[in-house]
Amino acid sequence: MLGQRLKALAQQLKRELAVYRQVLRHPQTPWLAKVFLGLAVGYLLMPFDLIPDFIPVLGQLDDLVIVPLLFYLGLRCVPEHIVQQCRQEVAQASAAGT
Repeated sequence: MLGQRLKALAQQLKRELAVYRQVLRHPQTPWLAKVFLGLAVGYLLMPFDLIPDFIPVLGQLDDLVIVPLLFYLGLRCVPEHIVQQCRQEVAQASAAGT
């Protein structure tokens, strides 16, 4: 049961990251949204943390706060119709791939 929930969560995360990539590539995405989303993706892929994990509480909270905040701010700058269009493109691509 827990394994299935984790697998579903991982698939949802993978789908959301694909949507964010599509939003970043979309020609009508505002530059500020591209900055926020690019920073979020870059922070996720960074091999080091701005606040090292060995610092109690703050080391773990930076990953749990900074990345979602950057994604949130980035998506707030994007018109809803662009996000929906990108979600549909990702859904169609995943349906065609399965």
